[in-house]
Amino acid sequence: MLAELERHGYSLSYGTLYPALHKMEQEGLLVREDRVEGGKMRKYYSATEKGIQELGRVKGMVRELYLEVVEGKGPDPG
Repeated sequence: MLAELERHGYSLSYGTLYPALHKMEQEGLLVREDRVEGGKMRKYYSATEKGIQELGRVKGMVRELYLEVVEGKGPDPG
């Protein structure tokens, strides 16, 4: 996960990533499965239904920000 984030220009440490994952787990956005592989404990995270819904909500916010900042389209005057 850190390598993928770094590929997109984000430099995080395990000390930053794991607390964020733990918080998302506590909020019911992720579930964790612990597996022993090659003698080491590995943690695997999956999004819950609540997490998928939250992702959709946040994507909408990012899309709106992109349209305003990059495309120059202001908020709908309503």
